[in-house]
Amino acid sequence: MPSKVPDGQQRGWIVPIGGAENKENDRHILERFVRVSGGEAADIVVIPTASRMHETGPRYERLFRELGAANVSVMDFDTRRDCHEPGRLERLTQASGIFFTGGNQLRLSTLLGGTPVAKLVRVRNAHGVTVGGTSAGASILSEHMIAFGDEGSSVISGSVRLAPGLGLTNRFIIDQHFRQRDRLGRLMTALAYNPFAVGIGLDEDTAAFIGPDETVEVEGSGGVTIVDGADLSFTSMDSVNEGQPVCMLGMRLHVLVAGATFNLHTRLADGSRLMRPKE
Repeated sequence: MPSKVPDGQQRGWIVPIGGAENKENDRHILERFVRVSGGEAADIVVIPTASRMHETGPRYERLFRELGAANVSVMDFDTRRDCHEPGRLERLTQASGIFFTGGNQLRLSTLLGGTPVAKLVRVRNAHGVTVGGTSAGASILSEHMIAFGDEGSSVISGSVRLAPGLGLTNRFIIDQHFRQRDRLGRLMTALAYNPFAVGIGLDEDTAAFIGPDETVEVEGSGGVTIVDGADLSFTSMDSVNEGQPVCMLGMRLHVLVAGATFNLHTRLADGSRLMRPKE
């Protein structure tokens, strides 16, 4: 469960990124991650555990240093035993920003799930620390994580498998590489199991900056697809066999781009900042 925000304090930013964020010419997403992590005073821990590529951690360390962070370090976890080491826990306590790289989200959940590290990341976010991730590192941020599933736009019973994530929040379910890999069907299928959460589908090079007030702000060159089941009037998920299409009536869908917002508490979208002034 998400950690309780102490009285008088605000939760830190949650920043899921859809993967393949621009790391060369237009680095607005990573630049903003540094800003909301403290700017010139930012102290960022990069966790590349989802990736098996040894250069992943050092690459993000270099990028965040180039973008002005005061201190950046890489902390990988090869075993669950690593997640109990006092030195690693102390380093996370000092960080103002924690960033999970891409790779395999099940590697992240099986190594970190239920450990002191996972608990500490939740607590630190509740105390104001920014926590973000890209691709697999985005999927694991919420309480319910899409472990894997079929691509395509159809809602099919059994086409997606969920696993527990880090649990920073239970308000949304993340899917990434969204438009590029045709993942609307699997996100809607995940919501058909329980429409309490909001589905957030992130295109590549696109991030959702989710502030302490539960407002989703879009950064990047693509779109963020919001799938909201609050007004769902009927679903056949409970009565169809695995592999069969599912009927869902009353779902709401928004496509946000940079400048548009969505409030996870009120479930209202706002595109007023995108409106052109009359000539």
